[in-house]
Amino acid sequence: MSLASVSLLASHPLFGKTAISTDRKSVLIETAHFGNLGGWMLDSQFEPHLGFSYLLAHGLGKPVENASSKIKFPKAGRYHVWALTKDWCPGDWESPGRFQVLLGDQALSETFGTKPDWTWQTGGTVEVGSGQINTTVSLKDLTGFEGRCSAIYFSLDANDKPPIDRDKLPQWRRDKVGLPSTAVDQGHYDLIIVGGGISGCAAAITADSQGVKVAVIHNRPVLGGNASGEIRVHTEGIHGRASKVLDKIDTPHYPNSDPLALEADKKRMKNMMALKNVDYFLSHTMNSLEMKDGRIHAVQAMETANGTLKRFTGTQFLDSTGDGWLGHMSGCEYRYGRESKHEFNEEWEEHGELWSPEKPDNRVMGSSVMWYTRATNKRVKFPAVPWAKTVAKNYVATEGEWQWEYSHNDLHQVYDAETIRDHMFRAIYGSYDNAIKRRQNANLELDWISFLVGKRESRRIVGDHIYSGVDARDSIEFPDSVVIEKRKIDVHYQQKLLGYPVDFKSEAIFQAIKNTYYYIPYRSLYAKDVPNLQMAGRCFSCTHIGLGGPRVMNTCGQMGVATGYAAGLCKKYGKDPRQIGKDHIKELRKLCGHEGELPPLIDRAGDEIAEPAATS
Repeated sequence: MSLASVSLLASHPLFGKTAISTDRKSVLIETAHFGNLGGWMLDSQFEPHLGFSYLLAHGLGKPVENASSKIKFPKAGRYHVWALTKDWCPGDWESPGRFQVLLGDQALSETFGTKPDWTWQTGGTVEVGSGQINTTVSLKDLTGFEGRCSAIYFSLDANDKPPIDRDKLPQWRRDKVGLPSTAVDQGHYDLIIVGGGISGCAAAITADSQGVKVAVIHNRPVLGGNASGEIRVHTEGIHGRASKVLDKIDTPHYPNSDPLALEADKKRMKNMMALKNVDYFLSHTMNSLEMKDGRIHAVQAMETANGTLKRFTGTQFLDSTGDGWLGHMSGCEYRYGRESKHEFNEEWEEHGELWSPEKPDNRVMGSSVMWYTRATNKRVKFPAVPWAKTVAKNYVATEGEWQWEYSHNDLHQVYDAETIRDHMFRAIYGSYDNAIKRRQNANLELDWISFLVGKRESRRIVGDHIYSGVDARDSIEFPDSVVIEKRKIDVHYQQKLLGYPVDFKSEAIFQAIKNTYYYIPYRSLYAKDVPNLQMAGRCFSCTHIGLGGPRVMNTCGQMGVATGYAAGLCKKYGKDPRQIGKDHIKELRKLCGHEGELPPLIDRAGDEIAEPAATS
């Protein structure tokens, strides 16, 4: 599969085209369809929940270059203006994400990004003369502090305010832009992988090796998930028996947030594009699916930069989204939060409630936003950020690694992900501002902040076996083991729970493993409720504590290896995953390197490590 087969922004049929009227009295322009993004970032990570993507002025405190696109008004007249935007940090200060809308070179009188919550903020009126029918519309960032805009609407009717109801808004937007509601058929695939992180990539590689026709649907323009250059987490965990696959997609063990992640992206993309049986649909967000006789029959995805809907039918499906979207949408039972310490006997008296609670709750490991600074040869000027200090308080920092993590019982890692990310923005900007007031840090300039959240835990789809902390701690060997790991069980908690003055830093508790290695059974990698759905990555079937060790990317990659091979066996025998686990588990284990002549065990650095001790 070559790069020419990948849907990239430049190839979108509507990307950069002129926004035109569909009703002779109004015109809607989606910012994701802008022909020139300027310095604004296309943020699609919250689209499954919000129902839309948006442009983000991620300037690290410096206003970014204007984003712009062509627009054609239906006729001259006085147009009423609305912009779909929000004040992401409301309070007793000037809104940090302010921006203007320009028609041609003229700015509208209203300053946008000043109303709390996502809403259609009114922009007053603008006179469009006969010589201005064809013009440009632009977003002008005023602050460099995360202003955001999803769409701009012009109407001759003062009462034509757009709907904000999420049940009505998507179809209204499609109608106004003139996009069809019928999805374009993409044909049938043996395996449809939703989520192009390390686990999804690994599954594509092994499925391809078995002659499986694969579609990979991924909501970002680059593969790798948390390992990508957009988030920059190194791939932790051992390769196990899967080094030949994981070598193609992993990262070196550089410090988290290192720009070397961009080089790892190049290696990964090159190797993935070399696969012959895989089609990639990057910058596509899955937004619905079809069930037939209790099975997933098809999924629908929307191409972010032009709104085109695409329909994919498949025989087998893999959920490697991290958030368990396929499992959730198909009606699978899933878990979220911490189990009671009694349900799986996961109690650890030394750490009490920090480890496993008396009663189940919604606490999960949080999401990280990493960042760093660079030294300059002059004193750095930085705007006042009173809106950040209420979170950062007096905390001082010049960089942030994995410990910059936020979770809260009242905040859901899916539905409140934007709130979580924005809270971390405030923590970062405030801590940095505190730091550069100190003489030794005065020349440090913000160089990079991820605008994507790096998630650790979300929905966990229930399979035939729920992998627990006891399974890992006691090194339970299963007859259908397909993944091996040695890292300790590693569960995070917010330092605030122990009285720490800020709420955006986390700490880890490590629990040792009884016999060096632990094993994950194939029964934890397919859904118990939907017969043609497998899981790989953080949404596999496990408890909160059971996720602690194998949640890292090389281990998740091993899950991808197993599910990709299993998809090949599903095609070979015309069976579903559960039947493969019952009737052909030795063949699957052999493909994964866990049966017959064993390949060497490899750690994350590519070195051979000791074999597990023989058990009696």
